[in-house]
Amino acid sequence: MNIAYVGFGKSTNRYHIPYVKTREHFKIVRVVNRTLGKRPEEQSALEATGTIFSTDINDIINDETVDLAVVVTPAFAHFETVKTLLLGGKNVLCDKPLVETLTQAKELVKIAQDNDLFFMPFQNRRFDSDFLTVKKVIETGYLGQLIDITVNMDHFRPNDASKGENFDGAWYGHGVHMVDQMVSLFGKPSEVQYDIRSTRDTNAVDDYFSVNLIYPTLRATVAATEVAALPHPKWILYGTRGTFVKMDVDQQENDLKVGIMPGTEGFGLDTPSDYGELTYYNGNGDRIVKRIPSVNGDYARVYDAVYESIVNGQPKLVSDEQILTVIETLENGFRK
Repeated sequence: MNIAYVGFGKSTNRYHIPYVKTREHFKIVRVVNRTLGKRPEEQSALEATGTIFSTDINDIINDETVDLAVVVTPAFAHFETVKTLLLGGKNVLCDKPLVETLTQAKELVKIAQDNDLFFMPFQNRRFDSDFLTVKKVIETGYLGQLIDITVNMDHFRPNDASKGENFDGAWYGHGVHMVDQMVSLFGKPSEVQYDIRSTRDTNAVDDYFSVNLIYPTLRATVAATEVAALPHPKWILYGTRGTFVKMDVDQQENDLKVGIMPGTEGFGLDTPSDYGELTYYNGNGDRIVKRIPSVNGDYARVYDAVYESIVNGQPKLVSDEQILTVIETLENGFRK
């Protein structure tokens, strides 16, 4: 499958290209960026394998060999860039947050449907190790009926407040990952309760949220803060038979930041001390406490799913209904 990228910044070179290189059935044929040469080493390495760099998006549209265009621009440019590519007849994978409004999301979904094109956001956090482990714990039935599930994204950045629009804040930036994870597990919530704030500077973009997604038999909470000197557990799950706590985040990003690439032995793996702790009562009423080995994460599985959808006609990893549910949930956080 021939891939073209729109955008060649940090995200493209950290969360996309290193993973694509671990799969034999993908080839990066084009990269379009507003300016060239800002990452000379990475650009030269790709050019040596035949990748063509340019500054005009029409180079992708006019290249009939391109099977998939991947948009990794700043979020504010997503809508117009994706629309241009879809109207140009290209299948599109777009980084997240996909767009700001439900109206925009519906328009893009309709264009793709009307033209029989693939269109999906790059929801790579569905393949975080911690999330995959949580899914496994739920599916095994250790917890009984799930009553409450919370995921936290904590940092300690007390002096990093910044100005901007709602689309630039933590709710769209971090919330898009967590809301999508919950929607992938439980579907569309029947009600959403919002607490979104700017805690470091009231004139800055939001940097804190605690949002409850309400379902008929459970509450799913997504939360984030930039002033957690001591972080919450990443995940806490309560069920009628037990509790699961996972303290630490997926290790893929930490490895990527220090230059350890996918395919390297041990990449992204938790150590046993990072495993989540499960406490539950078995059928005899015995209290069992054990560590659950983490499921390996792999963001390349998003590309595997894209390939299966485009080439083999499999259902999309992120359905159109899920796309719209996530954007609607995000947008409604700022409705008065």
